[in-house]
Order: sequence, then structure tokens, then C-alpha cells
Amino acid sequence: MPHLHRTKPPYHHHCRHLRTFIAARVKWVPDPYLDNAVSKEKNLKQVISLKNQIISSPSKSLPLSSLSLLKSNLNLPNTAQKFLQKYPSFFTQFQPYPSLPFHVKLSHHALSVNKEEQTVYSSVSYKADVAQRLAKLLMLTKVNRLPLHVIDRFGFDLGLPVNYITQLLSDYPDYFHVSLGKDCVFNGKETFFLELVCWRDELGVSEMEKRVAFGDLRNVKKGEVIGFSLSYPNGFDLDKKVKDWLFEWQGLPYISPYENAFHLNPNGDHAEKWGVAVLHEVLWLLVSKKIEKENLLILGKYLGFGDRFKKILVHHPGIFYVSNKIRTQTVVLREAYRKDFLVVKQPLMGMRFRYIHLMNKVVDKHRKSACETLGYWSKRQVASSVSKRKERKVMDKSLGGEEKKLNESSESEFEDLNISESEFEEMHSDVAVKYES
Repeated sequence: MPHLHRTKPPYHHHCRHLRTFIAARVKWVPDPYLDNAVSKEKNLKQVISLKNQIISSPSKSLPLSSLSLLKSNLNLPNTAQKFLQKYPSFFTQFQPYPSLPFHVKLSHHALSVNKEEQTVYSSVSYKADVAQRLAKLLMLTKVNRLPLHVIDRFGFDLGLPVNYITQLLSDYPDYFHVSLGKDCVFNGKETFFLELVCWRDELGVSEMEKRVAFGDLRNVKKGEVIGFSLSYPNGFDLDKKVKDWLFEWQGLPYISPYENAFHLNPNGDHAEKWGVAVLHEVLWLLVSKKIEKENLLILGKYLGFGDRFKKILVHHPGIFYVSNKIRTQTVVLREAYRKDFLVVKQPLMGMRFRYIHLMNKVVDKHRKSACETLGYWSKRQVASSVSKRKERKVMDKSLGGEEKKLNESSESEFEDLNISESEFEEMHSDVAVKYES
């Protein structure tokens, strides 16, 4: 299948303005709100990846010994055992049989959120949305295709299902086609590419153009002046020469990221504004409006920008922020956040915030100890023990009010165990088998 090139006409705006960014140092200043937005998702990608590995297992559990082999693939920050211990509300360790090694499975609450997350992935509206965003990403390239290994790098940030080839691409044969070709950017070897079947004019409109068209109730004309939203953290101050350049640069005609403007002088201001438009559109296609800098720079090479994205990130700290949190550098689209909260509500991000809440949930030591004891006690024995302990406490008190208080505390103590009959039977099915034999 021949490669599809852009059918939209290239941008032909001849202008004498070729002045490049002035030689001035732009100081990086930390933004505590955006740093917090990045830090909140610490280990989220790793936890979800591990969750998906467990769910994909037929038994919905994995032996602890196998997790050590997945450490590098899942990019775990430390050993699997220590990683699991950090999130006791998310993962549960158990021993299926006395002769078998310990396994790990998802907690009851994690399974519940996962079920809702899969409902989001399988909904018709979400599939249509993510398919369009993936198609728009391919339309930003010169040849309307990207290697699958690059798509995999963007899978989490685009919100693709784990098995997106079978769960998504197969539903949109009129959008996507998988082919074999040479990866000239990486190593020149043959690899699989995801191609756009045909150019879609209705998708070739950027987020910036949509805003102007919606606000003015008209179509955006080619070469129209559109300025980018700018914001800076407290303590940030631009050099006056940079401010003057930026004011003039904002007044340049806007070039759509879906136009082919590689004929422009790569060192000129027009080309830089087009590059900013491309980078802005890429980040807007992502569910969290941010991504690891390394992945963004790799994409820049496949889009034909080489290392120009690096220069853009340095020149425009009011549009893009680079955070140094969670052991990497993350590029954040500033206008997508109000303080450390996403402006645009996205159903998949809603699920991820619930995962974050579960990850941060602290398990009470008393409850944890009681749950561990369940390996030897039945649920009825636990209830009996709690009841006897309650009675002893009541006998030690002489006031009726104290007795009532103790009754309520003991009952809530047992309710906090939060173990259903089905979950208990599932956990101890091996014990029943042993006694029946």
C-alpha cells in the first residue's frame, strides 16, 4: 500500500520576517502547582501496568517470583516486593496452597475500579474519541504513519486500550492499516507501521482553530493571527528583549499543524510558530495533556522536526512547562491546567484519579493485622473474638454511656474488616478442599 501524503495544500505565506529568537537566557523557574500535578501520578503508570498483567492472567493472580522478572519491563522503581508493600490497598498477597509460593492479586476496591475502567474503554463514544485522536496524531506526520513501537510509547498518554490492535484498530478499518516498512529514523530495519487509510479533512482542524471558530462563530482563515495562551509561575521574569520578541512573535500568522510548512526557513520565527502549533496540538491530543520529554523528542524526529522541539521548549516556558519530578522530565501544556487540576474533564482520567486515591489510601495497622490473621481464623471466629473482647470491655465499665460507646466501636471495628462472604470463600477455598479430602 503506497504511503499517503497530505492532500491539503502547503502554507505559502511569503514574509520578510525571518528574525530568530534573540540571544537571551531564559531562566527555568519551578512551578509548584504543575510539579504537584506530575507528582500526584507517581508510579501510576507502573501500578496500572502491573494491574493489567495480573488481570490478563487466567487465575487473575501472579506468583511473586514472576514479578521480579517483570521489573524492567514495568519500569518498577525498586524490587517488586517493596513496590507491592507500598500499595496495600491496591494489591493483596496470598498463598493459594501451603505447598505453593505466595501470589499477588488485586484488592476488592482495585477490581471494582478496573471494572469501571474497562466499561470506559469499551464504550462507543470513548472508542470514537480515541480513534480520532490517534488518527490526528498520524495526520501530523509527513507520511501519515508511525511505527507501532512509537504508538506503544504514547499508548498510556493517548489512553489506548492495552490490546489496542484487537480492541480498537479492528473496529476502525476505514481509519487504520498496519503495514511493514523500513524505520529510517531508528535503525533502518523493517518494522510494523500504523498508517492512516485516507486523509480526513474534518479531523485536520487544530484545537487552536476550533477555539477561534467557536468563539467567533466562523471559519478560521488561512494565515490568520492567533496567539497562544501564556502563563508563568510566581518569581518568573522575562528579559525585556525577550518580551518584545514574544509580543511580535505572537502577532505572526498562525499556521495549522496539519499544514505542511517545511518549506519555511527552519531558523525563522514563522517556522518556530508552526512548530509550537504542532507541539501544542500533540499535547492536546493526550488525555492528561502531558508526557515524558524523551517520548516527545522521539516523536519529533518522526514528525520531521529533528531536535527543534528542544529549542521550542526552551524558548516558550509560558506555553510549555518541563517538570523534573518523579525521576524523569515531563512536558506539561500549561493552559490545560488551573493550578494542579486538569481543566478538561476526561472519563479515563477520572478512573485514573480513582486509582491514585486508592494508591494513597493508608491501611490501618490493626485492620492489616486482622486481615493477615484471617489465614488461620474463619470469619465467624473473628466475629466471636471481637464480640468477646467487646464483652470484657463492657464489664470493666460501670457507666451505661461508656457501654454504648464500646458497643459502637466494637461493631465498627468488625465492619472495617470489609470482607464479603464470597471474597472470604474465594480466599480460603483451598482450606475447604483440604478438609473435604
